Amino acid sequence: MTKVQIDFHLQHALDDELMTRIAGAYSIYGIQKIRLAPSEDGLMVEYDATRLRPAEVHAALTRAGIPVALK
Repeated sequence: MTKVQIDFHLQHALDDELMTRIAGAYSIYGIQKIRLAPSEDGLMVEYDATRLRPAEVHAALTRAGIPVALK
């Protein structure tokens, strides 16, 4: 397993629904850890690079209803 971290910018303000969606993203295959940036406008996602590529992580988060853009 090769752990890689990628940073995303949240495109919408953080609310309870978005927090629920982020918590649900832990079930996405290959995603190891998700942390909210201290400024609360971004996510730091740690994933297994042997299973996912950055574009696939972005697509998976988008499908999960988490509006993000690569930094």
